[in-house]
Amino acid sequence: MKLSNFGFNLPDELLAEYPAENRDEARLMVLDRKNQTIEHKMFKDIVDYFDEDDVLILNNTKVFPARLYGNKEKTGARIEVFLLRELNEEQRLWDVLVDPARKIRIGNKLYFGDDDTLVAEVIDNTTSRGRTLRFLYDGSYAEFRRKLNELGETPLPKYIKRDVEPEDEERYQTIYAKNEGAVAAPTAGLHFSKHLLKRLEIKGVNFAEVTLHVGLGTFNPVEVEDLSKHKMDSEELKIDENAVETVNKGIRNKKRVCAVGTTVMRAIESSVSSNGELNEFEGWTNKFIFPPYDFSIANCMITNFHTPKSTLLMMISAFAGHDFMKKAYDEAVKEGYKFYSYGDAMLII
Repeated sequence: MKLSNFGFNLPDELLAEYPAENRDEARLMVLDRKNQTIEHKMFKDIVDYFDEDDVLILNNTKVFPARLYGNKEKTGARIEVFLLRELNEEQRLWDVLVDPARKIRIGNKLYFGDDDTLVAEVIDNTTSRGRTLRFLYDGSYAEFRRKLNELGETPLPKYIKRDVEPEDEERYQTIYAKNEGAVAAPTAGLHFSKHLLKRLEIKGVNFAEVTLHVGLGTFNPVEVEDLSKHKMDSEELKIDENAVETVNKGIRNKKRVCAVGTTVMRAIESSVSSNGELNEFEGWTNKFIFPPYDFSIANCMITNFHTPKSTLLMMISAFAGHDFMKKAYDEAVKEGYKFYSYGDAMLII
């Protein structure tokens, strides 16, 4: 498969600026791989596709307010700082992206907040836009993290042109988010409401949770025609004993085992045993899935609609079949489904 196999025409108006008013009332396209059929439903209808002892695997990562705005010393120029990951808690070192990058050099200081109580010094260049910052703050580590959260804003994707609104803090977060560390939401999970999870629970569906801290690398454009030459950024992953037990029980009992989102699919495919079951894992993964690919764990997945030539589209094409996915996406565009982070959903069975 080549990069050019994943291009399609996506009208701008289909990029979702806002989520559905109620989480579980987004539209849902259901793809049946065996029968090659496409159905149009509401997300809350998902309950009809699961039975007792089926398994839903969720990514419980929590998005933190990763986008900050500071002012450069002397010039006062406004600089966007996007926090990627903490490198050293004690020294308060962070990997960040800065914009505009050409103005930011080693030794520069950036001031944040009205009172300038938080200062950062640039100590290294990592990529064209990447920098390492050392934050200078007098308080304790807990106070420093509180200050970052207070000054940061919800890191909505750049395609959303509007300003961040207070509601985004809650809506750009799954209702089961608990382990902070992501700079982007695992968006397939945004469609689950408490009521819907309760209905699935009453039906006897089991839930397994993994943690994959989504980084911006997921959204990096692929710049090589030969997909085998593309390198994914690494993301932090944890799969514990409880998740392994629940998932493997589902596999052994030949139940529906559903990955909620591409982040979950990447997580579980990063730790597969020799007999095709899930293993515990703690570390980093840079797994890149594109056709052809044999999936080991999940036999079902929930996902949003993705942008042309994205690694996410490549993964779901590997899962559903490239030609079938092409047909489904043609229909999604024709039917006006909303795409990307705040968009509609797809269930592939």
